Amino acid sequence: MKTRPISRRCFLGTGAALAAPLIIPASVLGRTPIPPSQRINLGIVGLGGNGMSSLKNFLAHEDVQVVAVCDVDRAHSRDKSRSNKFTFGREPALRLVESFYAEKKPSGKFKGCDAYIDFRELCAREDIDAVAVSTPDHWHALCTLEALRSGKDVYCEKPITHLFAEGQAVCREATKRNAIFQTGSQQRSQIRFRVAAEAVRNGLIGKVRRVEIGLPPGYKNPLVEPSTPTAIPENLDYDRWCGPSEKLPYVFARHHRNWRWHSAFGGGQLMDWIGHHNDIAHWGLGMDQSGPETVQAVGWTWPETTVYNTPVDYEVRCTYPGGIESTISNRHARGTKWIGDDGWIYVDRNAIEASNREWIAEKSNRGPMKLEISLDHRRNFLDGIRSRKPCIAPAQTGHRSITPGHLAIVSQTIGRKLHWDPDTETVINDETADQMLKSLSYRDPWAL
Repeated sequence: MKTRPISRRCFLGTGAALAAPLIIPASVLGRTPIPPSQRINLGIVGLGGNGMSSLKNFLAHEDVQVVAVCDVDRAHSRDKSRSNKFTFGREPALRLVESFYAEKKPSGKFKGCDAYIDFRELCAREDIDAVAVSTPDHWHALCTLEALRSGKDVYCEKPITHLFAEGQAVCREATKRNAIFQTGSQQRSQIRFRVAAEAVRNGLIGKVRRVEIGLPPGYKNPLVEPSTPTAIPENLDYDRWCGPSEKLPYVFARHHRNWRWHSAFGGGQLMDWIGHHNDIAHWGLGMDQSGPETVQAVGWTWPETTVYNTPVDYEVRCTYPGGIESTISNRHARGTKWIGDDGWIYVDRNAIEASNREWIAEKSNRGPMKLEISLDHRRNFLDGIRSRKPCIAPAQTGHRSITPGHLAIVSQTIGRKLHWDPDTETVINDETADQMLKSLSYRDPWAL
């Protein structure tokens, strides 16, 4: 169904009371504005918590102009079922953009921002150079593929896709289009993670024997109320929100950020965080283009509620080439720890530690192998658009980082260890598991 963009006039007539955070324009700070002809025109799909954060971050870059936003939710407060403080959704996003660019309108250079319900209309615009996808996981692939097929470069939040076959499709399309792609695994653009991975890659801990990847536990019970089916909010196109996935009864405790804990829309804490800490584990092991040889799910426990159905406790045991063993589990300290013959290194968002502190001194020379330096993940994407140089977390990297999680879900479902060929991306001698891994069951009319 076609939808018309929401005009600025219509928006101001219905949503003027929506509050927007203050962002100070660059000209006020004394910087010379970049001419509109040199700016990257950007559209953003998905304006929940991550989407609004992404929007604000992109607005802060002078060489970007946000010209379109898209969300199936007109306005919402995310954490409360009844609130007058609507801070997320397409109308608050539109107001934020219009407010930020207000000083440019008298010049006639800024032509306004449009808001859409249907991401396909946004992607079809010829004036848009790049699309940022910040939707729930079950929409990542379809929005990304539409953008790529429309000739756009793409920034997509992690996990890159909800299902394994979607990840393969995104990687193929990005390669085919020679697109600039950035997975939102932003830890690669933080100093301590680069330092840790670089130290491991240079062999400072000796031969790596084991890696421990700690992720958060899942949830036994609903995080918010109401946790029983209720009427669908009038602001929300719920059928379109469910999209290719099963249309479950609307439950507030399973919506907004809490969609992650049901397998129809997300993969629980395992798949929500594997694209962060296992991504760093792969970076340190040099496995961005490869993966494990075996994967086995062990000791999973489940919620006490039917609102969620992803694991509370979990362990994923993997073996990698060279006899390296890894475990991904909520029972480990959160973060990534490599253990080798000569010592260990541990890194998380709030800490970096090592058996020898000299290895992780930021200014030390860790060896001849130097990892790419990025200090701003979205800046790295924008620079890639201009230079056509691959980003620090391209599609293949994002896909490979979460593959052990996809395999673990299959292992848990069928109750056995999987043997994996990372070169052909095939479960070895197990057709049932391979078919399950690569299956898609989209709701009509959606298709990959």
